[in-house]
Amino acid sequence: MSAVMKTYGSSEISFERGEGMYLYTESGDKYLDFCSGIAVSALGHSHPHLIRALKEQTEKLLHVSNLYKIPGQEKMAKRLVENTFASSVFFCNSGAEAVECGIKLARKFHYENGDPNRFRIITCSNSFHGRTLATLSAAKQEKHMAGFAPMLDGFDQVHIEDIEKLEEVVNESTACILLEPVQGEGGVVVTSNHYLEKIQQISKSTGALIFFDEVQCGIARTGKLFAHEWSSVKPDIMSLAKGLGGGIPVGACLANEKVSSAMKPGSHGSTFGGNPTSMAAANAVFDIVEKTTFLKHVQEMGKYFKESLVSLGQETNVFGEVRGMGLLVGIVCNITNTDMVKELEDNGLLTVAAGDNVVRFLPPLITEKHHIDEAVAILNDVCRQLST
Repeated sequence: MSAVMKTYGSSEISFERGEGMYLYTESGDKYLDFCSGIAVSALGHSHPHLIRALKEQTEKLLHVSNLYKIPGQEKMAKRLVENTFASSVFFCNSGAEAVECGIKLARKFHYENGDPNRFRIITCSNSFHGRTLATLSAAKQEKHMAGFAPMLDGFDQVHIEDIEKLEEVVNESTACILLEPVQGEGGVVVTSNHYLEKIQQISKSTGALIFFDEVQCGIARTGKLFAHEWSSVKPDIMSLAKGLGGGIPVGACLANEKVSSAMKPGSHGSTFGGNPTSMAAANAVFDIVEKTTFLKHVQEMGKYFKESLVSLGQETNVFGEVRGMGLLVGIVCNITNTDMVKELEDNGLLTVAAGDNVVRFLPPLITEKHHIDEAVAILNDVCRQLST
């Protein structure tokens, strides 16, 4: 019997090594990875640039803590600031921690500006922001909250895209509006530019901050460095993680100057966050993903993949709607999505389930057309098997 706490309904497969787009078991079975550790392995497996950077760093220094200045952290923060709306960055270890930091930032900003009662945060239906009590309270998904009551106060929720309800809920107690530009866990739902623009108008008229959770949809996943860049709207706060470290735990919370100035020494902290090893990984990933040619590649592969799925969907009754942006793509299944994930796995393709009976495809961003063709061919075979 395993000594690991039973918090995961894991597959029985275990992998010994990975190379590029593929994972291999100890017995040599090969799997095409269109899961990427849930959008983490942005550069695939054993990417030479990432491995080289980690090898060089780990041979020198693993960890010192934020009691001291960390050059790699200074470098990574500067790069994120230069490529975003932000003026400063806080580094942590996960998406949930990055969102927690953003929640604290939003509240601290209003507190420092003489409005301590402005602490409530509005979120969207079907959102996912992490597994801590605060992030569970924010998302309000019953399946995740069961058994962990009471939830934390201070969070209000509206249906995504419901502008009238949002305008009704925003009041003098609202600290910020928190949402994912593209919902991953919620079923690969792309937030419309119109909705984001309305949120920007509400923010300007009410003083409520804008907080984008780009833990899953950021770091080039949609073909822009950050998903909100497909619109003209800029947030005040943004959380990042997953692909930022390429497989090493790295989280980040970014904020513009007016908000970040609320934080002072002692306001927040992390023992491991931004350590030399994690920053070596993040800088190596950013070396690749920030390039215009790389972003264009993700856009092209995403378009090709989505068109291929739409074409296949017209030929089968196993799935219908195709959703997503870039290489964050989902299909709405006409069978149970977990059954589909298992069938695809049995045929050598790794995917992951999402809300609204969706199967998510999150391939490494280095994917090429022949990898997409291989994935679609497997999906086609599975759909034929399920149709008979």
